[in-house]
Amino acid sequence: MAVTKRRITFGFDRFSGLYLWGLFILIFGLWEPHLFFTASTVHSVASEYAITGILGIAVLVPLAAGAYDLSVGATVNLSTIIVSQVQSANHWNMWLAILTAVAATFVVGLVNGFIVVKLHVNSFIATLGMATIIGAVQSMVSGSSQPLPPTSAFWNGLTQHSIFGFQIVFLYLIIIAVFFWWVLDHTPAGRYIYAVGGNAEAARLSGVKVEKWTWLSLITSATLCGIGGVFYASLSGPSLTFGASLLLPAFAAVFLGSTQIRPGRVSVWGTLLAIYVLATGVTGLQLITGVQWLNDMFNGVALIVAVSFAVWRQRAVASGRARAGWRARSIAHTDSGHPETLDGSAEELTTNGLPPQVPK
Repeated sequence: MAVTKRRITFGFDRFSGLYLWGLFILIFGLWEPHLFFTASTVHSVASEYAITGILGIAVLVPLAAGAYDLSVGATVNLSTIIVSQVQSANHWNMWLAILTAVAATFVVGLVNGFIVVKLHVNSFIATLGMATIIGAVQSMVSGSSQPLPPTSAFWNGLTQHSIFGFQIVFLYLIIIAVFFWWVLDHTPAGRYIYAVGGNAEAARLSGVKVEKWTWLSLITSATLCGIGGVFYASLSGPSLTFGASLLLPAFAAVFLGSTQIRPGRVSVWGTLLAIYVLATGVTGLQLITGVQWLNDMFNGVALIVAVSFAVWRQRAVASGRARAGWRARSIAHTDSGHPETLDGSAEELTTNGLPPQVPK
């Protein structure tokens, strides 16, 4: 019996992000130790990118179900405007304002799901159109002017208390991440969502209610954006445009995260790892160069590289499985006394020592 040799990969296939993160820390730490290797930098990066992490999880849930939600940037922006406007202009109670903002984003997810599931509109087109509609609604709510931030100490303390030097918004991110990791990886709901995203038709034939889980994933995404918008408004104040700037980093993190831990599958921890790897790279370069446009460029390049790598890996895995199937069938034919291949040409298997070309 032939002994199969196992290659030692040192985890590069699943944890390359950790190696890259360590490399960034080493390079920038040696280059600018008095700026980069400080507790304030660590705490600043952790809290500054917490909202991006929440938005990344909001993008991840529908992607796991095979749907795109391009309205997340507009939705998180709408939540920010509503929760600030009703407090500062209408003098609403803080908790009522938060509930109203999250309820509004829940409705956005409900409408997204209806358009995608019941009207059978492609999720990419449906949520892109919804983003422009939300922009119009936001202008109606705010009167096209940025609302004043609420001034209560309780409102500011919602995200700006510190725990071990980290702002509490970072703790919120960890709690949300643990919850969605548990749901997606350890509950039937998560298995159904991944099944729908993996192969909707096979899931339907297996008895999974594809439409239900697609709709639910879009509602969850929008509602999570509402929560993220509330946190952002408390942390940084209301903004009419900040949501659009988070859309690309969130998608870049999810796609880059799909190459980590469990390659080929979007995951919560892979997404967070990607967010803070990118955040470390951007922060280090900004400390060295002092330019502010690096964030957009870094995230754009990361998105292209991540998607390209994910597509390449999918093709490599599919090709490897197809080749393994050909070899297995060829060995079976040989053992049965019929050493020919499926098309009858025995020489095809040995020409130049290579297996036959797998048809695409």
